Amino acid sequence: MLESTKNLGRQGRSFMAYVYILKSIYHLKTYVGHTVSLEKRIKEHNESKSTYTKRYKPWILIYKEQTEDLLAARAREKYFKSAAGRRYIKN
Repeated sequence: MLESTKNLGRQGRSFMAYVYILKSIYHLKTYVGHTVSLEKRIKEHNESKSTYTKRYKPWILIYKEQTEDLLAARAREKYFKSAAGRRYIKN
C-alpha cells in the first residue's frame, strides 16, 4: 500500500511529516507531495507505484521540509502547488 495520509490517524495530526519536491532526471517535470516516511515514498515513486510519477522516472529529491504534523505538510504542499510556490521552486 502506498504511504498515504488517509490511514495515519483520525485527525491526521499525530505524526511528524515531510513535504518534498522531486525532479525527474530525464524530463522537465517536478512533483510535490507529503508523507510521514520520506525514503519509502521516494522509493515508491521510482518503482512505478504512483500513477503520475511512473511516466517520468527516475526521480531525485531536490527539496524536503519537515513539519510538525500532516496538516502542516498538506498546507505547505498546497503552497508549493500555487503560483507563488511554483515561482519559489523555480528560483
